[in-house]
Amino acid sequence: MIKRDTYIFKLIFGAILLSLLSACAQTPQQRSARSKNDTQYCDRAENQNTKLCKYQQVVERKLNSDPAKETLDGFRYKPRAKVPAGKTANAQLVTSNTSLADDIESQPTEQSFIEIWPRLASELRFGELTKKSEVEEKEEWYAEHSYYLANISKRASRYIYYILENLKERDLPGDLALLPFVESAYDPFAYSHGRASGLWQFVPNTAKHLGIDQNWWYDGRRDVITATDSALDYLTDLNKRFDGDWLLTLAAYNAGAGTVNKAITKNRKKGLPTDFWSLKLPKETRNYVPKMLALVKIFNNPASYNLTLPSVPNQAHFVAVNTGSQIDLAQAAKLAEISVDELYRLNPGFNRWVTAPEGPHRLLIPKGKAKEFASRLTKIPARDRVRWQRYKIQRGDNLVTIARRHHVDVATLRASNQLDSDVLKVDQVLLIPDAGNGISPLKGLNRGLASTEASRVEYKVVSGDTVSAIAQKHGVTSKQVFSWNNMSSASVIKPGQKLVIWGKAAKNSDKGIIRKVGYKVRNGDSLSLIASRFNLRIRDIVEWNSIKTSQYLRPGQSLTLYVDITHADL
Repeated sequence: MIKRDTYIFKLIFGAILLSLLSACAQTPQQRSARSKNDTQYCDRAENQNTKLCKYQQVVERKLNSDPAKETLDGFRYKPRAKVPAGKTANAQLVTSNTSLADDIESQPTEQSFIEIWPRLASELRFGELTKKSEVEEKEEWYAEHSYYLANISKRASRYIYYILENLKERDLPGDLALLPFVESAYDPFAYSHGRASGLWQFVPNTAKHLGIDQNWWYDGRRDVITATDSALDYLTDLNKRFDGDWLLTLAAYNAGAGTVNKAITKNRKKGLPTDFWSLKLPKETRNYVPKMLALVKIFNNPASYNLTLPSVPNQAHFVAVNTGSQIDLAQAAKLAEISVDELYRLNPGFNRWVTAPEGPHRLLIPKGKAKEFASRLTKIPARDRVRWQRYKIQRGDNLVTIARRHHVDVATLRASNQLDSDVLKVDQVLLIPDAGNGISPLKGLNRGLASTEASRVEYKVVSGDTVSAIAQKHGVTSKQVFSWNNMSSASVIKPGQKLVIWGKAAKNSDKGIIRKVGYKVRNGDSLSLIASRFNLRIRDIVEWNSIKTSQYLRPGQSLTLYVDITHADL
């Protein structure tokens, strides 16, 4: 009996050994076929939690994290054949006026990756930091809202190459290119209730500390080049301060180095660990870092999260052309043969219809248009790049009233006319920058509002009006009219009733970019203070939030504001 059992055991062991040897001897094609069968098996919902499928997901993610991996199926598009590694294309180009076209022509174009997302995956370094339950929670949310990441990825396509190139030049982790996903959803016009602005969400004080210019003409926090360079400088300094610990670095970027240091000091006194996960930090920061790490996991293998990314070439989307002087943005767009909207999305730092008198004297232009733009620009003298109008001083005029009337600042009037004092004489002639007959670089960028040029219109309902007809008349949707006026879809309008419509601005007005801002009331806030800070009217705030002017505001109370981010005190 014992011999029989031993014999059966030997037969079973031999069969298992032969099976293993057979598997090892399989050709790559056979192994691929088997893998395909396993994949089909794991695609079925009832099998996804089996050990086989979980193991396969781990293996696939590791394969996709390998820079040398040839198969890029995990990115949900079929890339063209790889180009042999060569010189990396410049992320940006700043040229002199004497050789603009020649410099642009000489840019190298060879890439080691054809598409940007596989390149990003190959440069991620934070993989080992993602093994936490807090990260898995954020990962699940992103996986359920893959459309959200797809939309942000499309928006990021203009800027992410430049950011990756700068990270590479500084030998910083490619993971940091995902930081604007968390900070601003890759929207350079993003503005938070904490007064943070731009791709990297700098608050005014931090921007001032980093030397970022903010003035009437220009806000460097929104400038792609200025803000990115400053953000990477700041992250580098923070990382040195926290001895190379990237989790503490990210926490400090969000909450401030002082906040993180205080938390570390408290833990040391109690004899507790001082790593990020052990610190008592603000709730926002405790969520912020896991969000970032969840994105690292997802972009390492997007297809496993059902994320279809847009096809973005791994090459410069824009180059920077030195204009050498101030220029009307509408004129610049015409020279580049692009829309003013597109020019402003690449140059979001400019607040006005014209670049800042004191600079920066450069414009980001789509790479394919830059050579022709540069060539045409050299043929236009600096004096013809901005439209001017002549204004004759009348009795009672002063610089303040003239500036307001023509939508410029007093400093511009002084500089443009070389005024030593504010004393004006009747019949004296001033040169004033002309807004180009109402053409604005800000046109069409007021996301969240359907109108092409954001301006508040107060419409008085007349007999026979319907919300649908009013919306159609103003080029907006009925849903927006209901929302702007705090009405439900069942609300009935009456003759004489006033409705707020955000529609086309008056001709020659200085338009801005309107953003819906969630604002949390602080200690000492009042309606008048908030209105003054954001350049709003008290009655607008009251209407948007269905509150009364006599009502006291509570610290922490949430308000909805529609803010022109180019004119508010941000």
